[in-house]
Parts: sequence; structure tokens; C-alpha cells
Amino acid sequence: MAKKEQGIPLEKAKQFMPEVVYEELRKQGITQLRPSQEKAIRAGLFERKNELICTPTASGKTLVAELVFINELLEMNSEGEIRVKPQRGIAVYVVPLRALASEKYRSFSKKYPQLKVTLTSGDMDSDDKYLADYDLIITTSEKLDSLIRHSAPWIQNIRVLIVDEIHLLNDAGRGPTLEILLTILRQQNPKLQLIGLSATIGNPKQLADWLEAELVEDSWRPVELRKGILLDGELEFD
Repeated sequence: MAKKEQGIPLEKAKQFMPEVVYEELRKQGITQLRPSQEKAIRAGLFERKNELICTPTASGKTLVAELVFINELLEMNSEGEIRVKPQRGIAVYVVPLRALASEKYRSFSKKYPQLKVTLTSGDMDSDDKYLADYDLIITTSEKLDSLIRHSAPWIQNIRVLIVDEIHLLNDAGRGPTLEILLTILRQQNPKLQLIGLSATIGNPKQLADWLEAELVEDSWRPVELRKGILLDGELEFD
């Protein structure tokens, strides 16, 4: 069942976030943070802590990821304009499917016109040096693994790594690739901030410990979840 808790107003959360993050959210018309977003901030999201976000579908996990790369990539100049930081790292957003990668690319390109956003999920036999010129790279785990194996020079500049559907670490097919690339990137980039997103993790505490991450859990969902029994054509809810 959905929780009645709705998070906190953005204005009240202003004291907990960098000015550029607050202004970007306000510009997007966001007036309230959902519970998972508030918890993530209080757990050290803007202190470069690794976090594992385990909350229901549509509870606001993607915006948590956006808060991280806004903080890493954007700043406000003396005139109050939001711009890309002159000195910034690269943010990489990893998804399991090309279709999802395309969806995120369209969404982030539209929402963040200041950023150079790109999508890469094709040729597995290239180091794609051109990607060094981009701020936010959206890719699949298989493609990122290939880039690591081809020693793409910009890999060293990754400062934020967001892994959507991170529960696929337990998948027999994709899990090993994802586990290896996470291990390598964390070794190569000691200052990397890792954010894992999932709605279905069976062992969240163990995974958070392995990732050296703060575990953020919440059961709030935008639509109430009800359970019932269908018998002889009649549905009876608990």
C-alpha cells in the first residue's frame, strides 16, 4: 500500500542542496521532493557518497541520479546563469537495454540543454575517443565493458557512475559483465561516486556493503498498491 508520506517541499530542502541543484529543479517546475529523494540527500548524496537506491517503480529514483550529475557537471556563474563547470569530470549512465538508453538520451538532452549528452551502444571494437568531449554518456553495460577493455583514455575522467537496474548483477547472462566493470572502474577511479538504482533487490544490505554504499530504502509509491482475491468473477480486496 502507498505511504501517505509525500516527502518535503523543495523550498524546505533548499538548505540541504547546492544552489545550482535547487535552481535547476525550480526551473523544471519541481516543487516537492519525494521520500526517496529526501532520504538520498540526507544520506550524503551531495557529499560524494556511494548510494544504493532501492525503492518502488515510479518513486523518483531517476531524479536522484539527475541530482548527482547536476551537482557534478553544472554550476551557477556570477550572473546567476546555470552553465557547465570549466573543470568537471564525466558522468556515465548505464542501462541494460538499448531502448532504455535511447529513452534516457532523449529525456536528458531535452531537460539539460547546457550539457553535451551522447548515447553509445554500438561498435564493440572501438575506444570511441570522441566521447571525451561529452559531459553525460548514456550506454549499456556491455558497451562500457568494451570501452574499458579497449583502454578508452577518457575512462579515467569518469566521476559519476549511475547504474540503472543494478539488480541485474544477479542475472546469469549480464551479471558477470556488470560486476567486472564495476570492480575495474572503482579500482581505476578511487574518487568515483557510484549510484545504483533498483526496485527489486533481494539482498539490498549485502549489495550495499559490497558497493561500499549508503542504502536508501523506501516503500512510498505514487499509486496505491492493493492486494485482493479473484474468485468466481468477484474481486475482493484485503
